[in-house]
Amino acid sequence: MPMLTQLRQDHANMARMLHVLQLKQKALASGERPNFQLVREVVDYILDYMEGFTVPLERVCTERLNVLAPESGALTERLSSDYQALRQRLLRLSSDIDMILMDAVVPMDRFAGDLKAYLDAHRAYLRDERELLFPLIREHFNDEDLERLAEALPDGAAAQLERLQAAYPELYAELREMPEPAT
Repeated sequence: MPMLTQLRQDHANMARMLHVLQLKQKALASGERPNFQLVREVVDYILDYMEGFTVPLERVCTERLNVLAPESGALTERLSSDYQALRQRLLRLSSDIDMILMDAVVPMDRFAGDLKAYLDAHRAYLRDERELLFPLIREHFNDEDLERLAEALPDGAAAQLERLQAAYPELYAELREMPEPAT
């Protein structure tokens, strides 16, 4: 199932993004001032990714699973709710980063705590998708369903990488130097 392979690869890529943020959060928690421009790039990238990838994927999965496995409704509803909560946390962090970059006073201990809470929540969301949603897709989706799912995904990885290089140069440079984290 190449579609599930793509989803797993996307999870690995998101884990790398979260790892970058975790390194910055740890630096911040230890009293260092991280590169907030890089944090801004990671947050912007994740927000763009969530809008361009997660929303269409969630829509196709939820609609189809409601038909094929109605008992999955509680799970897909919870994942949708968790996603919305994640997005709200990330938007709050984005707003705080804007303030920090404009040299406004933002309590760094609160920001570090909010960032850690977001990272924990996003990792839990990815784990739930991997352990609960992906098996449902594998069990219930046929080739036509997987094709519809593939059509909901953003353009290929090469196009995403080119966009990453152009739009987020500091983030791309950091990711190139980073080993892959364990997921």
